[in-house]
Amino acid sequence: MGEQLTAGKLPQVLFVDDDADFLEQVRFALLTNRICDMTPLTDSRQALARLATENFAAVYLDWVMPSLSGCDLLPVMLERFPNLPVVIMTGTNDVDTAVQCMRQGAMDFITKPLDSARLLSSLRNALRIAELSQQNLQLQGYLMGSPLANPEAFRGIITASDKMQALFKLIETVSRSRFPVFITGETGVGKELVAEAIHAASGLGGAFVPVNLAGLDAQVLDDTLFGHKKGAYTGASEAREGLVARAQGGTLFLDEIGDLALDSQVKLLRLLQEHQYYRLGSDVLQKSTARVIVASNRDFSILIAAGCFRADLYHRLSCHKLHVAPLRERPEDIPLLVNHFVHRAARSVGRNPPRLSAELRLLLARYPFPGNVRELINLVTSAVIVDQDGILTPADIPELAHGAQVVDPSAGISPSGQFSLHVLFSSFPTMDQVERIMVLEALKVTGGRKQDAAVLLGMTRQTLRKRLSEIEADEAGGGGVKAK
Repeated sequence: MGEQLTAGKLPQVLFVDDDADFLEQVRFALLTNRICDMTPLTDSRQALARLATENFAAVYLDWVMPSLSGCDLLPVMLERFPNLPVVIMTGTNDVDTAVQCMRQGAMDFITKPLDSARLLSSLRNALRIAELSQQNLQLQGYLMGSPLANPEAFRGIITASDKMQALFKLIETVSRSRFPVFITGETGVGKELVAEAIHAASGLGGAFVPVNLAGLDAQVLDDTLFGHKKGAYTGASEAREGLVARAQGGTLFLDEIGDLALDSQVKLLRLLQEHQYYRLGSDVLQKSTARVIVASNRDFSILIAAGCFRADLYHRLSCHKLHVAPLRERPEDIPLLVNHFVHRAARSVGRNPPRLSAELRLLLARYPFPGNVRELINLVTSAVIVDQDGILTPADIPELAHGAQVVDPSAGISPSGQFSLHVLFSSFPTMDQVERIMVLEALKVTGGRKQDAAVLLGMTRQTLRKRLSEIEADEAGGGGVKAK
């Protein structure tokens, strides 16, 4: 019970009513608004067996029926299928009874004779609740340690961050939803990569079609999205299908949604609500099965207050909201990203990848990257392409100097200019002693930040933690290094 609501398949809803004519009215009301597939059932005695063996997103239950009434079935359904939304259908003179049913656990009620608008509103709410319930169950599984179901969907995102792993799990919970996804995050964090991951995890057979809305005026955008009929405007010598049609059965990704013109916002709202649109110059209604994902770095409370963005469209787009953390909040990703893009840049010019000095690695780890991953790519790629000696130092990326600390290169240097172990130790040290002092000095230089110290030492954070545990054990046992 409770099949996930997917963009490629409409959810099933069970309608239980002994009045076949009423069920036919429901079927007709749903024909023009395909938000679910209807399964009619006139024999209420079969309802529990159908729910146990088939997947339904919700059930609509008549209150007065022969054999088993809604009053008989409701408590049993709520007990056996606690995550299934149940809506009571009743006559207008039974409203008090229906309200009492809601107190027992029914989600909603609708009255007879049928009001199509009320039915559709109730269905949307029921499907939304069903989907949220499924997502909560999946998230509970993740909290209990369940692994990603489809890690291959995230292969395009390079990360070791717990925040990104948590985001991946959220993506899997919403990936098969029929509702839009709103991705927020600063410029350059990789919102399009996240959108691609949602598409990959969704299992949709259609294409992933990205559109950047920045700088497009209303007519160009409408033509781009919806296409046009031949002769729709001067120069339209041939008919053209838009990107919405190209995304049929797949995903339409609208980046910089905050730049969308008001006229185009109205058309997008219709597309989301009715899954319908018109090509420019045409009065033939087109159907869309594309799943919509949008992204922006804008503050929509300001845009809405200024009248630049419709509040109803914003709320329609925000069914699922995902936030991508900036790079400064996940510094553990920096070494991985630097290594990847150093190698990629070197391959692009047919060279071996250069080595990075420890000072440069530390600067990269400490730099705030206001432009996020995009800035990292640009800085690293430029340095690799102009490199001549096979090693990158802070001088090759001067932009990093601001806000980052540099290791004092004079530490451990004798007056003659030669490095001397006797400057640091009272006698010639062992390798363990040298490693210990390096670990402690790295922590001192980095202000106790273990991630930065690990980068400076050229080891993983896990190795550094292990070495620190060994040092603490030695000191507890009376060991240690005598330094001047």
